[in-house]
Amino acid sequence: MNNFELYNPVNYIFGKDQIQKLSELIPANAKVLLAYGVGSIFKNGVHNQVTNALNKHQVIEFGGIEPNPHFETLMKAVQIIREQKIDFILAVGGGSVIDGVKFISAAVHFEGDEADILRKRILFKEGANVVPFGTVLTLPATGSEMNSGAVVTIAATQEKLTLGGSALFPKFSIVDPTVITSLPKRQLQNGVVDAFTHVMEQYLTYPHDAMLQDRFAESILKTLIEIGPSVVENPSDYKLASNFVWCATMALNGLIQKGVPSDWATHMIGHELTALYNIDHARTLAIIGPNLYKVMFETKKEKLAQYGHRVWNLSGNVEDVANDAIDKTINFFNIMGMKTRISENAENIEKTADFIVNRFEERGWKAMGEKQNITLEKVREIVEMSY
Repeated sequence: MNNFELYNPVNYIFGKDQIQKLSELIPANAKVLLAYGVGSIFKNGVHNQVTNALNKHQVIEFGGIEPNPHFETLMKAVQIIREQKIDFILAVGGGSVIDGVKFISAAVHFEGDEADILRKRILFKEGANVVPFGTVLTLPATGSEMNSGAVVTIAATQEKLTLGGSALFPKFSIVDPTVITSLPKRQLQNGVVDAFTHVMEQYLTYPHDAMLQDRFAESILKTLIEIGPSVVENPSDYKLASNFVWCATMALNGLIQKGVPSDWATHMIGHELTALYNIDHARTLAIIGPNLYKVMFETKKEKLAQYGHRVWNLSGNVEDVANDAIDKTINFFNIMGMKTRISENAENIEKTADFIVNRFEERGWKAMGEKQNITLEKVREIVEMSY
């Protein structure tokens, strides 16, 4: 097992009727920016619950944070915080809103061009001058409620880039599984596949000796396979909803990544498809992931076979089980409503591989993956196989 440090200071507050605790969690004298997305929190009653809980606080609202939050939009919130001298941010929404708030938190006191936070992948370490924030999760998928990473889109240049660091953990996250009842089916499908692929990025590499970590990862995968189709059809079932929400958090709160190699190339390529064609993030992962496994089959087949045996209960030799495991994964994505070709999600895609390879080359990303063996030539092959 690799050396590691595990640090996660998030106060994770799970279950029904927990939003009312907000008044206890945010400092009494804090001036609060309430940040949210395009308005779903008004339809599902969460906005009322939040504002009622904060009726003794001074609250300024900022809405309109997009799915795949835009740098340009987030900078408007940064300016409001600077002008109004706001000292706490509350993100109410899914991963995009929470990711956006992480950027806002980091950018308020940043000296220099705020876009450099993304372009230079600046890490904000513990003790950095950031604005504290908490979250009320309304859409499980990204695990952003219990990690310190974020992804933000610069719309002007069609770039989807990352930021993070130990200073960007939420102070607290309230997670009430009942809020998913009002979510559209498509968002629930995306959430299941997003969580599933997060696990695969940290698990599907090569065999190693982190036995417990593998079992943690496999248990999340098996649970998502078991409950995924059902929670999409019946999100009001609390047993299904609560297990789904917890799986999504556990998939990317840092635990299963400790002591093990990880990949993340599927995400790096998928981000470009979102930036280019505005394809839902989870759907880009469903497009790219299986084709990456095929192109990198020789270096991943041992772990693919383990995945096939333990998660899908397949039997046979390594090559057959590994291939069948990829097919099982594609079938699961299809059951979850994913269209696993770029051409099924976008038009005029002929130059997609050229664009992505050129962009990676400009950034100096010449190799990626757990063995740094996914070269730009492999990226091209993966993308072209995904057409």
